[in-house]
Amino acid sequence: MDLVPHKGPFRDEELHVITEGAILIEYGLILEVGVFDEMAKEYAGEVDIIKFNEEVICLPGFIDSHTHICYSGTRARDFGLRNGGSSYLEIAEKGGGIWDTVTQTRLASEHALTQNVVSRANRHLSEGVTTIEVKSGYGLSIDAELKMLRSIQSANGLSYADLISTCLAAHIKPKDFLGDNTKYLDYLMRELFPVIKAEKLTNRIDAFVEQGAFSVEEVRPYFDFARSEGFELTVHADQFHAGGSALAAELGAVSADHLEASTDKEIEILAKSNTVATALPGASMGLGCDFTPARKLLDAGASLVIASDWNPGSAPMGDLIMQASVLATFQKLTNAEVLSAITCRAAQALQLDDRGVLSNGMKADFVLYQTDHYNEILYHQGKLTPSEVWKDGSQVFKKD
Repeated sequence: MDLVPHKGPFRDEELHVITEGAILIEYGLILEVGVFDEMAKEYAGEVDIIKFNEEVICLPGFIDSHTHICYSGTRARDFGLRNGGSSYLEIAEKGGGIWDTVTQTRLASEHALTQNVVSRANRHLSEGVTTIEVKSGYGLSIDAELKMLRSIQSANGLSYADLISTCLAAHIKPKDFLGDNTKYLDYLMRELFPVIKAEKLTNRIDAFVEQGAFSVEEVRPYFDFARSEGFELTVHADQFHAGGSALAAELGAVSADHLEASTDKEIEILAKSNTVATALPGASMGLGCDFTPARKLLDAGASLVIASDWNPGSAPMGDLIMQASVLATFQKLTNAEVLSAITCRAAQALQLDDRGVLSNGMKADFVLYQTDHYNEILYHQGKLTPSEVWKDGSQVFKKD
């Protein structure tokens, strides 16, 4: 089954489905997609043929465009306290919150962080996610942020999944920084950006635009400088209060992520822009707050992506299919809208034009499900798992 990237609503009838299909692969790329009997006859004796005797659905490899899987420690206590009625401030006063993860991540060695990322990436891979964005942001010092970014880079060479790194050093101002938010952002621009560029650790810069983190006014010069240095921009926006998404659209950010607090005004701005709107249902489930207005975004003409936000605090589950299925239920999304949101449209959110669809010249990243119809995948809300996962034309996972 192929998916075609575009903005706005996407009906199931628009999906390009090939029955009894085949994929011709060479050197990790898709050379041709067509009907099995026709291609088997055309290439008889020239290629190795793998034929499945059971009914199998083939989809492009899933793409998770927003995760925080580089971290150490756990925030299980936070989860219990939050469900027991404690506020974010109360949890932080008891030693929890982001700073708890920062403390544990700073203490971890680069090797330990690398292994953590590999372990989580490989679990994601077994669930069909072949490309994973991974943020820093739990270091919040030059050395610790570099340690995280280097760990992500190392993990990329140890997992079959492709890992796309993003610098989120502007997550919050660290408690131990002597200065205000503006001075901290200046510090990152002066001391961190040159090393990131020299070591080619990432080409993506993110920031948390929110009350208690960084305001639109504070972060604008930071993003302007990052853009002038050639970095792509992405924004944690409108999670609890609106404002960040408008800045993202104004600056031409690749994506604006969260958007739970977006109003009709922000939805219209995003729909008229080229900034991808990324919903993070895992955070809504973890925090017990409203979901991103995905239906309104699509109907307004925006490009909607769904990502897991896998992190130790608000979204510890990390099950992309389960979360996407739940969002579909609450926001009334078609299967086509959900599947495109974790494949071709997610590729757009990472500026990747070589994956996300099954077509000639694309990376041979695909997921196989042992079922007779693609509807079954979301219907089972994550309980129907892939029978096989292929990356760059090679089988990298097979269910026992």
